[in-house]
Amino acid sequence: MTLISPDDCIWSQSTRMVIYEKQIPIELKFYDANNPPDYLLELNPNALSPTLIDKELILYHATIIMEYLEERFPQPALNKMDPISKANNRMIIKRISDDWCQLLEAILYRPEDPQQSKKFLTESLLSSVPLFRAKKYFMSDSFTLIDCILATLLWRLPKLGIPIFDHSPDIKNYAQRLFSRPSFKDSLSRTERKLGDFNL
Repeated sequence: MTLISPDDCIWSQSTRMVIYEKQIPIELKFYDANNPPDYLLELNPNALSPTLIDKELILYHATIIMEYLEERFPQPALNKMDPISKANNRMIIKRISDDWCQLLEAILYRPEDPQQSKKFLTESLLSSVPLFRAKKYFMSDSFTLIDCILATLLWRLPKLGIPIFDHSPDIKNYAQRLFSRPSFKDSLSRTERKLGDFNL
């Protein structure tokens, strides 16, 4: 099994965090997102990151890969097994992707007016403080796929000039719990280690 991913991508890092949580034996290959290798374009014509190769199976789109890994390697579980809980988690991930991750990607990759995106992202996160405060993890007593995504998003915010941790001790405490996990530290590429700060 091989995961091919850029060395700075929230979705790729989220997928690697799942891999390390489950201690899946896998080969990791990194590439420059601005210059994807030819062989990758043959496997994944749209160069969506990351790309998973498992024998004859080729998958791309992080949430699909993460759910595949969750089903193929069910322990430790990062999703509850009942259909209602799984559907609710998918809805939360969809919302995070469409809202917070889209705003982060606008700041990173479409910087024509980053201040507006930073303002919207900050306000949206702060309006969700009760969700970060309610339980040990995001809307859950146990660590889930949702936390894998939020960890990689929150890691990048301070150095982008979004002082969310200064405004919310609840989000800061939640982030510290995620950043202290061995799977998070292992998921960081060399480039990604420079994007955040463990000393919050």
